[in-house]
Amino acid sequence: PDSLPLAVRLSATDWLEGGWTIEDSVELARCLKDEGVDLIDCSSSAIHPAAKPPVGAGYQVPLAEQVRHGAGIATAAVGMITQPMQADEIVRNGRADVVLLGKEMLRDPYWPLHAARKLHQAEAAAVPPQYLRAF
Repeated sequence: PDSLPLAVRLSATDWLEGGWTIEDSVELARCLKDEGVDLIDCSSSAIHPAAKPPVGAGYQVPLAEQVRHGAGIATAAVGMITQPMQADEIVRNGRADVVLLGKEMLRDPYWPLHAARKLHQAEAAAVPPQYLRAF
C-alpha cells in the first residue's frame, strides 16, 4: 500500500568477472524506483567458489553508495558494520540512508542501546524500567 514503504533486498554484485555488476544493480534500482520501490537493501553474494568479495569492515557500503547516487533511491548498507561511529558516518556522509545490522545484533542484542550511549545520545536510548537491573 502507498502508506507503507516498499524495500527490496538486492544482491548488488556476484563478484564474478562477466557476472552481475554494480552497474546492473544501479539500472535495476532505477527500474524498481519507477515501479514504486522506496529503498534498496544492498547486499552481495559469493555464491560461486570463484567469487572473491573484498571482505572487511563495511565492505558492502560502496555498493549502497553507488546505487543511492546512481539510481537516486534510498539505500540500506549492510556487511560487517560493527561500530557505532562507523554506522553513524555511513549515514551522515550520505553513503546510505540507513544501516542494517545482522550478525552484530546476534553478538550483541543491545547494540542500539550501546551505540546510542557511545554517540552521546543516551536520552534516546531509554532502558525500559523492567530491564534497568541488567544495566
